Amino acid sequence: MYFMESCASLILPTPSLASFKCRTVSSLKMSMNNSPNVFLDPNANRFQVNIINESRDNNEASQEDVGSDPPHYEETSFTDEAHNRLRISYRPGKRELYDNFLQSGEKTEASLHPYDTHNKMYYLQTFGHNTMDPVPKIDYYRNTGSVSGNKLNRPSLLEIHEQLAKMDLRDVWDVFKNPTKHAIMLLITTTFSVRCMLNIWGVMLFIRLSWIVGQAGIGLGVIIILLATMVTSITGLSTSAIATNGFVRGGGAYYLISRSLGPEFGGSIGLIFAFANAVAVAMYVVGFAETVVELLKESDTIMVDESNDIRIIGTITVVCLLGISVAGMEWEAKAQVILLVVLLIAIANFFIGTVIPTNNEKKARGFFNYQASIFAENFGPDFRGGEGFFSVFAIFFPAATGILAGANISGDLKDPQGAIPKGTMLAILITTVAYIGVAISSCVVRDATGNINDTVVSGMSCNGSSACNLGYDFSRCRNQPCDYGLMNNFQVMSMVSGFGPLITAGIFSATLSSALASLVSAPKVFQALCKDNVYKGLHFFAKGYGKNNEPIRGYVLTFVIAMAFILIAELNTIAPIISNFFLASYALINFSCFHASYAKSPGWRPAFRYYNMWVSLFGALLCCGVMFVINWWAALITYAIELFLYIYVTYKKPEVNWGSSTQALYYINALDSALALTAVEDHVKNFRPQCIALTGAPMIRPALLDITHTFTKNNGLCICCEVYTGPRKLCVKEMNSGMAKKQAWLTKNKRKAFYAAVAADSFRDGVKSLLQASGLGRMKPNTLVIGFKKDWRNAAASQVENYVGVIHDAFDFELGMIIIRISQGFDISQVLQVQGIYTLLNSSEIFPHFLFLISESTINTIQSMHVGEFNQKLLEASTQFKKKQGKGTIDIWWLFDDGGLTILIPYILTIRKKWKNCKLRIFTGGKANRIEEEKLVMASLLSKFRIKFADINIICDINMKPNKESWKFFEEMIEPYRLHESCKDITTAEKLKRETPWKITDAELEAFKEKSYRQVRLNELLQEHSRAANLIVLSLPVARKGVVSDYLYMAWLEILSKNLPPTLMVRGNHKNVLTFYS
Repeated sequence: MYFMESCASLILPTPSLASFKCRTVSSLKMSMNNSPNVFLDPNANRFQVNIINESRDNNEASQEDVGSDPPHYEETSFTDEAHNRLRISYRPGKRELYDNFLQSGEKTEASLHPYDTHNKMYYLQTFGHNTMDPVPKIDYYRNTGSVSGNKLNRPSLLEIHEQLAKMDLRDVWDVFKNPTKHAIMLLITTTFSVRCMLNIWGVMLFIRLSWIVGQAGIGLGVIIILLATMVTSITGLSTSAIATNGFVRGGGAYYLISRSLGPEFGGSIGLIFAFANAVAVAMYVVGFAETVVELLKESDTIMVDESNDIRIIGTITVVCLLGISVAGMEWEAKAQVILLVVLLIAIANFFIGTVIPTNNEKKARGFFNYQASIFAENFGPDFRGGEGFFSVFAIFFPAATGILAGANISGDLKDPQGAIPKGTMLAILITTVAYIGVAISSCVVRDATGNINDTVVSGMSCNGSSACNLGYDFSRCRNQPCDYGLMNNFQVMSMVSGFGPLITAGIFSATLSSALASLVSAPKVFQALCKDNVYKGLHFFAKGYGKNNEPIRGYVLTFVIAMAFILIAELNTIAPIISNFFLASYALINFSCFHASYAKSPGWRPAFRYYNMWVSLFGALLCCGVMFVINWWAALITYAIELFLYIYVTYKKPEVNWGSSTQALYYINALDSALALTAVEDHVKNFRPQCIALTGAPMIRPALLDITHTFTKNNGLCICCEVYTGPRKLCVKEMNSGMAKKQAWLTKNKRKAFYAAVAADSFRDGVKSLLQASGLGRMKPNTLVIGFKKDWRNAAASQVENYVGVIHDAFDFELGMIIIRISQGFDISQVLQVQGIYTLLNSSEIFPHFLFLISESTINTIQSMHVGEFNQKLLEASTQFKKKQGKGTIDIWWLFDDGGLTILIPYILTIRKKWKNCKLRIFTGGKANRIEEEKLVMASLLSKFRIKFADINIICDINMKPNKESWKFFEEMIEPYRLHESCKDITTAEKLKRETPWKITDAELEAFKEKSYRQVRLNELLQEHSRAANLIVLSLPVARKGVVSDYLYMAWLEILSKNLPPTLMVRGNHKNVLTFYS
């Protein structure tokens, strides 16, 4: 039997072809036909699992139940109707066999238990032939933590490229066991719009909109509404674009911003936004409590006093709301629907009241139904009490906020991608129409006395007053305050409505619904923030409970914050800050949309197309402007808090990678800068050492990396390189598995360097490749840094040949050369192996964080362990360049002019913090009768180069013969590598030359005897003058290719740098790296 699935309904997730080891559900027993004719069946689907016998071994494998429930993570919007899609196709004539197998559980000759997979090869039949290549499927693109479906691993390129190995299909059907039970989700667009509308419609609609129309007039009032709508609409478009650029999880505004702009912006605004929602609970509850207290005052039933009654009623209210929220999203959704019904009835009640014929009492209070004269009179502005357009706008704007109320519970939405765009824009449209409708339906004059006896006297001049034309005289309101009319009475909607108590119910509904929405939003946003571990101290609040992963701990924290502000009972000071917090979120959402579009990342592909990057940028600037219009000092406080949190998160550097647009823009900027740099010609004034350091794995030779990093940090390029030699397949596998780990080690240990590796047939070939291909544009290495090969006398001749060959190659490619020698050598792999860490690093089986075991602190703590287990001196030597160098000298033996690299490297060292106390001493060759003149010439040259020095020494006896002991030591050192052909007959000598071409001939030794004398003599001089120096920098001797043998050259380097402090043998590429021109 075959299990087939069409592309339209891929239910059986493709087994991980990288290992073909998936879990199998023991309860699901399926039969598979092992007939060799299966591929000839014309009815075969394009995607099948087929069993191919690799051997004739028919032994049955033992059975075992290894099924386990998959881990549960926060829900994503991958949730589809999995149950409806779950279906299995059968080959013709095989259905009966399958049914019989499931019922009896017995095997037949044509049946195979899923565990019977030993000694068998498995392929996927795709497009009618056998291959490991699977067809495109969504399960390969899921995140690891997706609850709605298991993430599957497609076969690696290596597995497809290499020969097919034996694979095991055990546990392949695990995806059928315990299908994920979907949490109870909200309705998609309807519920989303309900939540947004309830949060947008607030108390402002009922008790402030009439006053705003009175101040600004109908014309400017509508403009104020439209201006606020412009801000929210642009933000809604940006939100829709971001929300449809991939699946959205819980966290709302925080999730959208953090995944677009990164954890720095997301973490700062997430904490602010969660806190703002928590305090907003208190604001809305206090607004509700104040309304209740007003009713208690009218009925003279105050319990204690006004302030304490607000606290008592507020406390009871927030406890009830907390109970509804903790009960679960389905209960909260039901409560929201009930509150929406009440709110809609209250709004409808107002419009009905405008057409019900008024009475004398309402006329006295300024209500005359729809009148053209009243509309004309109220159309223009009449600002009073120092109010202006922007101050009135600042009062109204909080009424337009709340568009993110639905997005904040994105984790509980069945389809956030569809719900957020449709729900947000629909809510903005409906609420805007309602606000404009109420503003236009102003059937009340601005001032009214409320006295039914204030009627027009016969013969009285109305002077254009609409109330006067309608029979009432409210002229005394010009000289004394009145209690009624748009400007004086906040309860105009109650008066106009058909049934006043319904407006009170609407106020209750508006406040309670907004409070409930904020009480749910704050914990959800906070939980998402804590799950991401941006603030490690807050991870306690990440835990969720129940099937819907309810943030109970977040609810408790929100309750505590709300209670604190409810007990204060004075929110007039904090309210502007809260509005600014919301606006800061809107501004960043708009900026996120602009930034993602501007970065031009291929990953930015929102399904929502009705947005524009420049409109989003305008929206971000508009939000920032509105923040200052509402309250300038509150805006400054908001920016200060956001900046502090941004700096904190940036400093902590949370270990997350969300593919933000910030990363994309970094790449674009780097690429643009690299291309721009390519168009600029190199100039000697801008020369800087850009080094390839042959460190191998960087943690193996830390001292070599440290000294190189000292003169490249913040100054030039540094690439740590490693060459893998051996069987190509193993080398490539090891190299690829270690690339990210070793670069992460550099980052973790704050080394501003790159890691690069190559696989080659030999060490020299690998270095050749690195020297030619490393770098990008103008950012190419110009200097090769290697450690001195301390074991050259015991190494194979091929290793010495490769080492010296690398030096020749560097000169061939016109690179500078730096060979560094320290007394103990650089390689500390033995120390690391003792600790078992080096093995862990190179194991692909461990978690990546084991990589960071080898940090500076680890190397330091190794010292406290048993000294007998490792070379203590080697360990100390490996950290010597990390330490601050005391007062001392850097001795520069500038013997040959190589373009200035020999003098530039030590100068750069002296401007570093660790080396700044060291003085430069210059040593150079000269004649005995011209010592003072030579000093003046060198001093003049260095002063022109603006390089400070402590002393100049002219060495006159460089060309003297070394003493006999030193020369004898040199001869004994090279003795094992000499050919001694002069002592043999010609035939024997020629044979030895062919068999050991790497040996030093007598003719070569005699030809370069003077140069050998010089190296030995220089060591004597170095011992005499620079034995106490902190560092020695001297000119590297150059061996002519094909003339000087490898072992003779290594002997020169050995004797030159023997028994000295840390020594840098430097040779530039003989092109100027210094200039005295400005």
